Amino acid sequence: MTEKRFKDKVVLVTGAASGIGKATALRFAEEGAALMICDVNESGLKDVAALLDAQGTENIFFAFDVSDPEACRASVEQTVDTYGKLDVLCNIAGYARLKHLTEITDTDWQKMLGVNLSGVFYMSRDAMPHLIKTKGSIVNMASTASVVGQAYNAMYCATKGGVMMLSKSMAVEFAKQGIRVNAICPGAVNTPLTEQFSIPDGADMDLIGKLFPLIDAAQPEEIAAAVIYLASSDARFITGEALVIDGAQTAC
Repeated sequence: MTEKRFKDKVVLVTGAASGIGKATALRFAEEGAALMICDVNESGLKDVAALLDAQGTENIFFAFDVSDPEACRASVEQTVDTYGKLDVLCNIAGYARLKHLTEITDTDWQKMLGVNLSGVFYMSRDAMPHLIKTKGSIVNMASTASVVGQAYNAMYCATKGGVMMLSKSMAVEFAKQGIRVNAICPGAVNTPLTEQFSIPDGADMDLIGKLFPLIDAAQPEEIAAAVIYLASSDARFITGEALVIDGAQTAC
């Protein structure tokens, strides 16, 4: 039986309707957490909530876009109003798109920035006062795109690099208050997000090849396991870390 490391803990997960976010929510449930699951995809959230209900996990859900600061604040407030506290925040919601730099529109840029970076900031800012009370933790989803430059991926690299440095900055600022903040940097993962990738016309395939690992892509559950570890007391001395999980993609 899975150890109940999160019994009596409250966890908020964004991006929980599919992929890594869904796998993370289900894994927290196995380990005893009460959950607030969030995503822009309401129908997907309802499906995940039904799975949680079926296994007897206390849960609520909130459908919203993390680029909306007021909605981010409301999700945190609803979590605390319902459960009385917040122990863990997992910022997993994300957006990705490959494009030639000169073809990136202002709308493209603002959407990527809003979902991938601003959303992490809004959620973390609003959750922090509550996490200080519980000496909780934050786990953010960065990417190998925050570690190395990637052709046709300038928007994603910029936002995920921002997530990594935001995580490190918060880890330093709040360490003395008992807060831990870490980021995970996955390479290729078999999720709906990566399935939507399309290669830009005229792309250099040698450069595209650098986006892929040396072994088969990870499964969402493998990344979720790392989220759970970093959020748990087993990782008490780990904060400000950017954990790369990429099948040696960035090692060569």
